[in-house]
Amino acid sequence: MTISMYTASIPVSIHSLNNLIAILEKGAEYAEAKKIDPAVLINSRLYPDMFPLSRQVQIACDVANRGTAKLAGIEAPKFEDNETTFPQLIDRVQKTISQLNTLKPEQIDGSEERTITLEMGDKVTSFQGISFLLYLILPNIYFHVTTAYDILRHCGVELGKKDFLGQP
Repeated sequence: MTISMYTASIPVSIHSLNNLIAILEKGAEYAEAKKIDPAVLINSRLYPDMFPLSRQVQIACDVANRGTAKLAGIEAPKFEDNETTFPQLIDRVQKTISQLNTLKPEQIDGSEERTITLEMGDKVTSFQGISFLLYLILPNIYFHVTTAYDILRHCGVELGKKDFLGQP
């Protein structure tokens, strides 16, 4: 049995982003219960040279949004990176999921060998669609969702592996 590019990208990305919403909701509930200014959590980072929680969420959304759009051969909508509250971050993730839900299998299936070109700094790099998905899009989504999870967990939010994995 083969797996389609659509099946390997859209449902998987949506699943991770839905888990991210649940993680953020737990962060918001924790801040309220512990009487912590939510901005403290939203601006927290694991190490001084790492991005804060807000940026981790934005990047996870951008990678899912822009990466799948490239696979589909369309221009991705751009979102401003101006979220400063848990409701705004959750809304950003929901908008990304809504965008992903507009993509149809026929737009993405067959993109395995499509050449995807990215400007990365002053370099232009090309990938085949399958490599782009497996070695760039999915690992980046997982990295930034994991880092968001880790930031909140480090701040004391009661999160476990099931929060990251969600329901299959």
